[in-house]
Amino acid sequence: MKKIILTVIVTLAILISGFLIYITTGSCDVSQLTPHNGLTKWVIRKTTHSSINKRMSENVVPADFNDTSRIILGFKHYDEMCTVCHGAPGVKPWEMAEGLYPKPPQIYKHKDQEDPQEFFWIIKNGIRMTGMPAYGPSHSDKKIWAITAFVTEKLNKMTPEEYSEWMKKYSSPEQDEGSEK
Repeated sequence: MKKIILTVIVTLAILISGFLIYITTGSCDVSQLTPHNGLTKWVIRKTTHSSINKRMSENVVPADFNDTSRIILGFKHYDEMCTVCHGAPGVKPWEMAEGLYPKPPQIYKHKDQEDPQEFFWIIKNGIRMTGMPAYGPSHSDKKIWAITAFVTEKLNKMTPEEYSEWMKKYSSPEQDEGSEK
């Protein structure tokens, strides 16, 4: 029994020492231009989805989720803040988004119905080490639900021409009513 315990302790000590050597010698490349290996991608993907799935059920979809005024408000915020990284039909992401890793998804190309609770959680809380900011500190739940409604109910069904029309019709200096967070 002592041999097993000693073997476990020595194995753990070797693994910890190897890990510390790896991170302290600069061997780990933290460049945005270097893709993750398969194991790292799997760990990140699994951790992200498990974390979001565990927490998103606390977000209750509003009864008036599909309300036209909510979707228009969501468009205004999406057009102002999200196209920079995610683009839109007929609108390319800004040049800055090219240097992000992982690449921001072009969510307007997802033709499947997305889960509003998941999108709300992501928009409100952001996702570490992806460039996706948390809008919860700067936006009310009302505004985040509006962005969520636009993204999940309208964006992926829009043509470039329709998006352009919405830009002409709804984009203005007064982006939304009221100044509440």
